[in-house]
Amino acid sequence: MDLPYFYITESPATGTQIALKEDTSKHCIQVLRMKAGEPLILTNGLGALYHATITREDKRNCLVSIHKAEHTNANPRKVTMGISLLKNANRLEWFLEKATELGISTIVPLICHRTEKQYFRQDRMNNIVISAMLQSKQTFLPVLSEPVSFETFIQKQNSQQNFIAHCVETEKQTLNQFQLTNELSILIGPEGDFTPDEITLALQNNYQPISLGNTRLRTETAGIVAATLAVNI
Repeated sequence: MDLPYFYITESPATGTQIALKEDTSKHCIQVLRMKAGEPLILTNGLGALYHATITREDKRNCLVSIHKAEHTNANPRKVTMGISLLKNANRLEWFLEKATELGISTIVPLICHRTEKQYFRQDRMNNIVISAMLQSKQTFLPVLSEPVSFETFIQKQNSQQNFIAHCVETEKQTLNQFQLTNELSILIGPEGDFTPDEITLALQNNYQPISLGNTRLRTETAGIVAATLAVNI
C-alpha cells in the first residue's frame, strides 16, 4: 500500500523536524486519521523525496521528522506550453490537471486577441497543479506563471524549438515528424484560434506551424494532445 504523499515548500535536512501547513496537517490528522509514529512521504516539487514520520498529532500544526532524503531525476525534455485562457474556467482547470500528470515543465496562460476571459485565480490554479502532481506521484511541480499577453510570450520565450498549433489551412507538419530537442515550447490558441497577425508574429519569431490531427480540437484538448506528443516522442 502506498504511503500518504504530501507537498511541502521547504527543503529540510535529514534528522530535522518540520511543521506541516495547516491544510496538510488537517488532511493527515483529521481526514486520514494518522497517528504519531506513522510514516509518510513528502516532496518539495523540486525533485526531492523525503521519508518522514509523524512526531506530533495536531490538525493545525502537525510535526514530522525527516529520516531519509533522496533526489529524483527530471524528464530531460523541458516542455513549455503557452495556452490561451478559456471562457470556461473548469476546462482550463482540467487541462492544468492533465498536463501536470503528463509531465509538462512550464504552463503559461496566454491573453490573445480572441481570448474571451482574462480573469485567472492563481491560488486555485496552483492548488490544482499541486494536487495533480501528488496524485500522479511526481516530484517535480510544473511552473505555472501568471497570465501574459501573446506578444510578451513570443518576445521572452527562447526555447531551442518553438511550435504554434493553429487552424489556418496551410502546410504543416506533426510533432512526430520533427527531431525534438530537450527544450521546446508550444503555443495553443483560444476559442476562435489565433488571429492572422498573431500567427504572422509567431512565424517571424521562428515558430513552426504544426498539426494536431485531422479534426478541429477544443483549446484544452489541443493542449493535451500537444503535451502528450511533446513529452513522449
